[in-house]
Amino acid sequence: MKRKKKTRNSRPLLLRACYKYVYLSCGYNPLIIMCELKDKYIRFDWAIKRLLRQKANFGVLEGFLTVFLGEKVTIDEILESESNQEAVNDKFNRVDIKARNSKGEIIIIEVQNTREIHYLERILYGVAKAITEHISLGERYVEVKKVYSISILYFDLGEGKDYLYHGQNRFVGVHCHDELKVSDKQRKAIAPKMPSEVFPEYILIRVNDFNKVAKTPIEEWVNYLKNGVIDEHTTAPGLREARKKLQYYSMSETEQAAYKAHLLDQMVQNDEIDSAKEEGRIEGRAEGIAEGWARGVEKGKEDGISEGIRKTAAGMKSAGIPTATIATITGLSAEDIEAL
Repeated sequence: MKRKKKTRNSRPLLLRACYKYVYLSCGYNPLIIMCELKDKYIRFDWAIKRLLRQKANFGVLEGFLTVFLGEKVTIDEILESESNQEAVNDKFNRVDIKARNSKGEIIIIEVQNTREIHYLERILYGVAKAITEHISLGERYVEVKKVYSISILYFDLGEGKDYLYHGQNRFVGVHCHDELKVSDKQRKAIAPKMPSEVFPEYILIRVNDFNKVAKTPIEEWVNYLKNGVIDEHTTAPGLREARKKLQYYSMSETEQAAYKAHLLDQMVQNDEIDSAKEEGRIEGRAEGIAEGWARGVEKGKEDGISEGIRKTAAGMKSAGIPTATIATITGLSAEDIEAL
């Protein structure tokens, strides 16, 4: 009898239907969902996609960049990026925004909600693409723009004890361990920029690893990214503006409905991922048990054969058959036969 093929997403689809029933029948009324949104601020990925591209809200983005880059940042313009599109299948995996600051530098901010094994390679590609997109064929290399890549990660990337990592290309002597710097002659005649002013910088914010009481501006920002909470007495750049601009109740009814649908999609996707992981674990355990059983049977056979050979050799030895003859017949060594 042919078995009906099981669809992988049957459980998530059922949950999606249940979630939509709650959404449609209860309208996310205050007793169910609004209690979660009350006194909280909208997620940063949603803000990036819908609100922070507007010039009136640049203050939030500029404050965020000022805190994490360690210098005052002014945004001149928002540039075209991959997540400007509103495709349905792109709405909850990742969101990014690309901006140019007053120094002409390119800044990429990306929010990644789900695990991606080759994430580091992808941000390297994104930076390389940004560099080539903003220099024209025939222009001098001195026109290459510095790029900052800031990743807000909601999954465990690599192994480390910190929640904030910074990286940049450096040239260090293999033997002397000194850092290569531009000479005065090069600075005046050839290269008006230091390597640190040219090579891209990468900042990785591992949100899930933040477990501190927020005291510094960086900690306050990461606390908001993780928990959606902003202290009413905050002085952190950008967060004061965020308290005004990113409140759930400050959005129109249409925006609120779209935001709730976004949260719904997050719930459904997380369940799909968890379901896939659990299916993988179950299949892995089943395969492991089957493989272990097969190995056990094979090992038992081998042990049984070995024991039989030893008993035969012992009987031959008792009968006075020469050791060399027993070794030739059984394949055992002379030492093994003498030990019987």
